[in-house]
Amino acid sequence: MDVNIQNKKIELIQWLSTLNDMSIIEKIIKLREREKSDWWNEISVSEKKSLEKGIKDADAGNLNSHSDVKKIYEKWL
Repeated sequence: MDVNIQNKKIELIQWLSTLNDMSIIEKIIKLREREKSDWWNEISVSEKKSLEKGIKDADAGNLNSHSDVKKIYEKWL
């Protein structure tokens, strides 16, 4: 794992251990709980269908190369 990420984690742990403000601690807990939730349950039915279609297409080998996709979407990039 990246050393910089490890250092940031340690800094956060040290900072968290000094906190006395319960409102900040509660916000961090809520953030952690949101991160744990399964995003699949949070998306719409149409988004789920779109993802399932994409997976089915990929499984069937219906894929576009990165360069082809860049050409298609270059006006938005």
